[in-house]
This record gives sequence, structure tokens and C-alpha cells, in this order.
Amino acid sequence: MPLNSVLPDRGFFIPWRDGRGRLSRLRIAALAAMLLPMLWPIWDWLHDELGDLEEITDFTGRWALRFLLISLAITPMGRVLEWPRLFQLRRMLGLGALGWVGLHVALYVVDQDGMLGKIVEEISRRFYLTIGFVAVLGLLLLGLTSTDGWVRYLGRGWKRLHRIVFPLAVLAVLHAMIQAKSNASEPLVMAGLLLWLVVWRLLPKPLALGVWLLAGAALLVGFATAGLEYLWYANATKLPAGRIFMANFNLDLAPRPALAVMLLALILPALLVVQRLAGRRHPA
Repeated sequence: MPLNSVLPDRGFFIPWRDGRGRLSRLRIAALAAMLLPMLWPIWDWLHDELGDLEEITDFTGRWALRFLLISLAITPMGRVLEWPRLFQLRRMLGLGALGWVGLHVALYVVDQDGMLGKIVEEISRRFYLTIGFVAVLGLLLLGLTSTDGWVRYLGRGWKRLHRIVFPLAVLAVLHAMIQAKSNASEPLVMAGLLLWLVVWRLLPKPLALGVWLLAGAALLVGFATAGLEYLWYANATKLPAGRIFMANFNLDLAPRPALAVMLLALILPALLVVQRLAGRRHPA
């Protein structure tokens, strides 16, 4: 079958409408959430408090990674909470993350005065830029193949292709950690949450919907995050890794990355308990 007879879609992708063309409050809320962070730099600019270009570039990179992880969290949330309408947001949030990635790259290019030679040299010379560039290319590939036409054309191969989002997310998190250097708390939280998402997908389907197993996985991944934090500071910095590790158990210093990951991962089993106590399900 000719490629051009398969790929074209009917109409344009309108983010605030569902598959039937109806206005979707869920999609509208998700779109607003993806645009909301832009208010911070706009507010700072209006009040002459906007940071330098490098700071704004880092800001866009953090939000790109946050929305990427949120898009990956849609599947466990939709399945555990029995809310299939939530799956409608996966492509939308993924493309939104790609949009933030594009803004992040554009600002970096501007910061380098648009000098292509200098940019290529920096990417080839600095490891964190190299893996970041690989992640960008991979996410761009996934974005370009996210249309209904590509889903039909690739068939079962489409899911296999889009599973590379997990190694790409690993590269993105590592890029953020190396760039953060001695202040890697947020990238470590992202690493812990990504680990939780991988662990959930490795669980057998019946077990992946259990409250106690979800809670146990949250605690396990929290402790794993503490171990990852120790390894990071022991090998990538000159900071006292042992003291930083023990700080995870000092509530006066909370929330440290391990505790933050535990609490965020415990949201899902907590919502599941509330849902079961209320005896209600989300509409399909």
C-alpha cells in the first residue's frame, strides 16, 4: 500500500476537542496547565525581574522534563483509577513536552548567538549536551510519528517505536542532573519518579492495580532514590555524600528527594483507596 495513501489524517489535530470533535473540558484543563508556566517569565519580564537567558533556558528545560514525566504517568493513573478518558491526554501532553523542548533548544541557540559551528562543537565536546541532543532527536521522532496516520501505517510497530520514550527520558534526566551539578535535587526527584514508572510497567497487570503493592513500590523507589542521590554526590561532586544521604531521614530538612518521590508515588494508591471507599468510578 502506498505510504501517502495511509498517512494523511482527516482534519487537523485540535487540542481542545476530543476524537469526536466535541469540546473537552479535560483537554482544555490540560492545555491550560501546559501553558500556565509561561506566566512566570512573563510576570518577571513585566516587573523587570527576568533572569538572564541561561536561567530562562534552564526554566524551559525543567518544564519540558516535568511534562514528559506527566505524560508517562497518564497510563498508570488511567488504569489504576479506571478512567479511560484520561488516556486522551497522553499524546497531547507528549506533544506539549516536545513544544517545551523546542523552546528550550531555541533559547539555547539564541544564547549561542545562533553560531552553528559553535553549537556543534559544544554538543560534541560536552557530554551532557550530547545526550541532551540525542534525547531531543528521539523525542522529535516520536512527535512526528504521533499522528493517527502513522499509528495506522506502523501498526504494532508503532508501540515498539514509542517505547524508546523511556530510554530517552533517562537521557533527559541525566542531562538535567549533569547540568545541575551540585544542586541536583529536582533531577533526582525526576529520576526517582521515572524509576517508579518503569517499575509499575514491569509489574504483572493484576498486581499493578493493588493498593498495598503500589504503596510498597512507592516506598521502595523512595529508598532507591536516596541510594541514587548518594551515588551521584559521591561520584559526580566533592560534597559529603554520606551526610547528604542521611539528610533524607531528617524531617527538619524535608522534603529531600527520597521523601518527595515517596509522597508523590503514594498519591496514586491514596486516590485508589478514596475511590474504592466512595464506591464510584470515573465515566468512560
